[in-house]
Amino acid sequence: MASDRYNAREAEPRWQEAWDEAGIFATRNDDPRPKHYVLEMFPYPSGRIHMGHVRNYTMGDVVARYKRAAGFNVLHPMGWDAFGMPAENAAMERKVHPRAWTYQNIAAMKAQLKSMGLSLDWAREIATCDPEYYKHQQKMFLDFLKAGLVERKQSKVNWDPVDQTVLANEQVIDGRGWRSGALVEQRELTQWFFKITAYAQDLLDAIDRLDRWPEKVRTMQRNWIGRSEGLLIRFALDPTTTPNREAELEIFTTRQDTLFGAKFMALSPDHPLAAAAAAKDPALADFIAECKRHGTAQEIIDTAEKQGFDTGMKAIHPFDPNWKLPVYVANFILMDYGTGAIFGCPAHDQRDLDFVNKYGLGNTPVVCPPGVDPKSFVITDTAYEGDGTIINSRFLDGMTIEEAKEEVARRLERESREGRPVGQRQVNYRLRDWGISRQRYWGCPIPIIHCERCGIVPVPEKDLPVRLPEDVTFDRPGNPLERHPTWKHVTCPQCRGPARRETDTMDTFVDSSWYFARFTDPWIATAPTDRKAVDHWLPVDQYIGGIEHAILHLLYSRFFTRAMKATCHLGIDEPFAGLFTQGMVVHETYRAEGEWVTPAEVKIETVGEERRATVAATGVPVKIGPVEKMSKSKKNTIDPDDIMQSYGADVARWFMLSDSPPERDVEWTERGVQGAWRFTQRLWRLIEEAAEAAQSAPAERPAAFGEPALALRKAAHGALAKVSEAIEKLHFNVCVAYIYELANAFGSSLGAVEQAPTPDYRWAVKEAADILVQLFHPMMPHLAEECWAALGHTTLVATEPWPQLEPALLVENTVTLPVQINGKKRADVTVARDATNNEIEAAVLALDPVKRALDGKPPKKVIVVPQRIVNVVA
Repeated sequence: MASDRYNAREAEPRWQEAWDEAGIFATRNDDPRPKHYVLEMFPYPSGRIHMGHVRNYTMGDVVARYKRAAGFNVLHPMGWDAFGMPAENAAMERKVHPRAWTYQNIAAMKAQLKSMGLSLDWAREIATCDPEYYKHQQKMFLDFLKAGLVERKQSKVNWDPVDQTVLANEQVIDGRGWRSGALVEQRELTQWFFKITAYAQDLLDAIDRLDRWPEKVRTMQRNWIGRSEGLLIRFALDPTTTPNREAELEIFTTRQDTLFGAKFMALSPDHPLAAAAAAKDPALADFIAECKRHGTAQEIIDTAEKQGFDTGMKAIHPFDPNWKLPVYVANFILMDYGTGAIFGCPAHDQRDLDFVNKYGLGNTPVVCPPGVDPKSFVITDTAYEGDGTIINSRFLDGMTIEEAKEEVARRLERESREGRPVGQRQVNYRLRDWGISRQRYWGCPIPIIHCERCGIVPVPEKDLPVRLPEDVTFDRPGNPLERHPTWKHVTCPQCRGPARRETDTMDTFVDSSWYFARFTDPWIATAPTDRKAVDHWLPVDQYIGGIEHAILHLLYSRFFTRAMKATCHLGIDEPFAGLFTQGMVVHETYRAEGEWVTPAEVKIETVGEERRATVAATGVPVKIGPVEKMSKSKKNTIDPDDIMQSYGADVARWFMLSDSPPERDVEWTERGVQGAWRFTQRLWRLIEEAAEAAQSAPAERPAAFGEPALALRKAAHGALAKVSEAIEKLHFNVCVAYIYELANAFGSSLGAVEQAPTPDYRWAVKEAADILVQLFHPMMPHLAEECWAALGHTTLVATEPWPQLEPALLVENTVTLPVQINGKKRADVTVARDATNNEIEAAVLALDPVKRALDGKPPKKVIVVPQRIVNVVA
């Protein structure tokens, strides 16, 4: 062997160069082997990769390398989600063009990813800001428009006053813009929308078939789509109380069983009836204006203090003409769900209860919990939202909730007013159409021209792509495209008159909603996809990314795939067959003199059982804070480059896989990383020892094996079976444990050799060493190549097939059986698998726990259930 210590700094770039020269990760679309498409969610080119990237891409690389070895034609591409506001922010702050900033970052991050030794097909690299990518996106926009899947309409939007752009509801977090952190405002703008609601039921139904998705993600998608079955009810209004003698108010409810618990009606601030009332009531107009100063997202509405304004209007109960309900305008009612109006039953809805308690409207329970006396059942601060029996509801009393819902629906469907039924069964969805208009420069231009004579005119396909202008300024907030002196002024392609380009650009989630399809043939210039290639490769067999994308990206991609199928760009419905959401990388936080401090600046010492921290350079005491997600704001980040320079990429990869189940958070610790480094060195020494022991091993497999050789072979093949299964299940930390197990067994076996190894043992050592290297190759590919060469191989381990398992070696010669005494388990007994009942009985009666229980007396009976259990009756 060349060295007692493995030198990662020297070896890793050398093996990366060898892989590149051999082109082993380039994928051919015409390869006849079965396909396997592995994809990690592609990164935004922020300039540096972080430890979350290291974990994400390492997991995908393990799968890709394993599947390639297992005989699959693996597609494992990489690209860049390259449009977005940070580039514009950089343009304003650093006086650099977004394009230049983005491509500088791509170059830097690409170099970092390459240093990780990822088995990526870089020939398929794409960047969504490349006109050769987004011209196809513009083509699909026009195709969707023709297919009726795009529309332009007035809409209440979430407006970020800092970024000066529209945000989707999902991009509003705790009432603030997801990037800027600014408090979101509500505005009304004309927007472009993808009609995702056209697929609401299909998107919902298909979730049940996504059986390789985490149940948590499937539940989040179901909840976001939010299908609800209910009743549309036409409440009569007292026309003497309405602003223009309006006589009716429609509401949608899923709880018509609680109608006799109604205490008020509530309108959205955007409801036409609210607007009509506000026109005659300045105080109401002021209240509505205040409501509109907040965002439109459901999360904002749910967390805001419940406020209402009594309009003075009265609604008439559908089952009692003498029962009149006050009509409020309320800040928690959304216009775009149902009809923008509700009836409030506070006893059985917490939001409604909070409202009536604030305004003194009272409540009447109409559902009594099981086992509770209806006469004593009262509601105070907590609404009852469970099952029960209907009470205080006249003809519904004594019914179940479902029976009451059916009875109310039946009665109101039969009742008619002005030729229409008072009640009508209806299905509603929480899902809203996807607003894609963004008022910014660095995004895909929307290929539309506005002409006063012709109206909305699609850009002709021959004129695609509509390119972004280079000569833009970022000296003030807002959309540079809107104020560009020439770019937006064009000739109408229909009437040849003066016209104006659409200056909004597309939401960046559009860019990431089809990139996985483009990877299947990124070279085709005439269409977004090559149908043969895309239908061969999709769906993605294994998609890996963060849980934070469970709604936005995944739902949009599912819609986009359906829209692409409707416009003949591909032939499948679901983009991702298997989904895995990895946990975050977390680290301790540190503060000194009120300021956050990076881990690199901190020196930690252990005094007794106490850990003490100081700033290494100054000795200033440091407070050790909680373990939290790595973030720049709290400075608890670790630079992957520092780790790879100090320990090597394989150590970083191994630690990311070893320390926690992949779906859970992993805590980055220096101690853990050093442990991973020590194990790489141990493996290197073990392979060195094995290479020496395997010298002169026979080329042909021996006809028979002695006990040491057989034991080693059983350990190696046992690990092979368990690691293979664990990779298939994405249980990477379990794989690591099995590899540790095999390394220990291998080391013990070699250490037990006291004289010159026999030929059968040399052969077994060579086989075990090969298997061990191939098992850790997907996790630590550079070390594996170095070890593979040290074992005398002239090939690359990255091109080797996965080892062949010998099932016979997995059969144990012994079996362990539980032993019960008088029905209670007291011990276990290990016997030969082919032991007779008499031999098993003798072994059981020799056990100390059995002897103590029998206290010198013979057992009344010993019952042996072969291969399962032994029962002793004392």
